[in-house]
Amino acid sequence: MNVVKIRHGTSVKEDESLIEFKAITKRYPDSVALDNVDLRVESRELFVLVGPSGSGKTTLLKMVNRLVVPTTGQVLIDGEDVATSNVQTLRQHIGYVLQSSALFPNMTVMQNAAVQLEALGWAKDKIRDRINYLLQVVDLDPATYTGRKPDELSGGEAQRVGIVRALAGNPKLMLMDEPFSALDPVSKEQLQDLILRLHREVETTIIFVTHDMREAVRLADRLAVIHNGVLQQVGEPATILRQPANAFVKDFFRGIVSTHQTLAEVVAAGFGQPVTNDDATVLPLTTSIFTWAGMIQDAPATAIVAGDRRLTGADLLKYLASLRTEDRTID
Repeated sequence: MNVVKIRHGTSVKEDESLIEFKAITKRYPDSVALDNVDLRVESRELFVLVGPSGSGKTTLLKMVNRLVVPTTGQVLIDGEDVATSNVQTLRQHIGYVLQSSALFPNMTVMQNAAVQLEALGWAKDKIRDRINYLLQVVDLDPATYTGRKPDELSGGEAQRVGIVRALAGNPKLMLMDEPFSALDPVSKEQLQDLILRLHREVETTIIFVTHDMREAVRLADRLAVIHNGVLQQVGEPATILRQPANAFVKDFFRGIVSTHQTLAEVVAAGFGQPVTNDDATVLPLTTSIFTWAGMIQDAPATAIVAGDRRLTGADLLKYLASLRTEDRTID
């Protein structure tokens, strides 16, 4: 029997949204965008596709809602081939957030956010309640924002409205195609925090595309590295940083593990212990070791969790000692 979890305004099956890509190839007259890709995204996972521009990651993402059709291979959602699904029904159950918010310029925030609910035939009072609720979830005051037009919003605010629109119908799956790439660093970090929080609270399966390695490492439960249409490696961020499958993956993530001395480098070097069930503070792998050092200075016994490792002040000292041993300096 399916377990049903009640969310604001509707219900969803807990076991939905397992996605499988089976032997996916996409050929164009003059190129191969994807070459025999096999990949599985687990239910309620925040899964990141990362790779250089033109690697094929967005092409793969768009196959989930049939914006792109594979030349050969299958895309399955909960065991059902999307090629046999009704396109309209399929897309009604998938939230989609683009690089730009893609808001209709002549419509208010409320009208933009409610587009899918209107199409689904929701009653006006339920639409209003649902959108007001979600605006609060993404830290936009409904009293302030519902009547605004897109040209009255900042880039970060517009993307928050785009996220509300994607979440409005309680989708079992969300696709996010480089949604923060055009934003300034502060707005990008704020929206990354928001996505992490929403993922914990809503438990929707998310497939997130980016070419930003730091963003991928920060967000992903697991990530897949794609290059020239070929799947290079799949795994948890800490594992990929510590054990890159090949020279491309190693070079692609070199900026994280070498340039700025982050927790990712400490984990990649093998320090720390496997995570246990404790109350250690969780920090992103992109956190600077100097931020970590400041925490230790304030509370020497503080332990943290980064990726799949539990780290203490002793690990920081050992890591710094290893840098000296290797005749390296901190950038």
